[in-house]
Amino acid sequence: MFEHLVAPTGPYAEIRVVPSTGSTNADLVAAAPTTPDRTVLIAEAQSAGQGRRGRSWVSSGGGLYLSVLLRPDVPPARLPWITLLTGLALVRATARAGVTATLKWPNDLLIGDAKAAGVLAETTNDAVVVGIGLNTAPLPPGVQPGAGGLPPTSLAEAGARVTDRFAVAEVLLTELAALESEWRAAHGLPGALLAEYREHSATIGRDVRVELTGRELLGTAEDVLEDGTLVVRDREGASHTVSAGDVVHLRVR
Repeated sequence: MFEHLVAPTGPYAEIRVVPSTGSTNADLVAAAPTTPDRTVLIAEAQSAGQGRRGRSWVSSGGGLYLSVLLRPDVPPARLPWITLLTGLALVRATARAGVTATLKWPNDLLIGDAKAAGVLAETTNDAVVVGIGLNTAPLPPGVQPGAGGLPPTSLAEAGARVTDRFAVAEVLLTELAALESEWRAAHGLPGALLAEYREHSATIGRDVRVELTGRELLGTAEDVLEDGTLVVRDREGASHTVSAGDVVHLRVR
């Protein structure tokens, strides 16, 4: 299925599928010193999937769990955009599966007000490993809400036309390669990708609580800037730029 995506005709050096592993991200991080640029690892199941801030990611069979190792020659300060453009790839792939999705800053994929996918990037020397966990099949009973109380959902539960994980992976990797190539060619500047991100943002314009280390920020999310940071205006009218933190969408009053 993935042959056309692999060199010499495709954008990826290798796409490998394994029945199960602890974490695709951990595997590629460990192998990074000898792994070529644009290597993909897909697992049919994970036993130790991780989300942001060390949270576990439910990785039961039927979901899509993959990681991509990238070596973009861009200034380090621009690397955070990798996770935002990965979120855009998820939005595009989800649309092609027949479901409209949005992004909670920086890269959680929302269908309605429920989370269907998350992205985790880890940097190791000159490489970035970006991991994607996307719920494709119906979720098993008992899956708990995520950070901020976000309920989980899946493509199947949202009525997607396409839920086969490998078919979804093919589209997702195609979109990711296109977006990442455009961004890499611009030396890490988002260009038109910023407007596309803003268009699909579920966070801009929302009242939010941003959970920061040791404190929280309450206010209204106003914009996402060229460097990928979130602008939040607090209840006193002061503007804050957030580069990292958990964003919780507050209910409309």
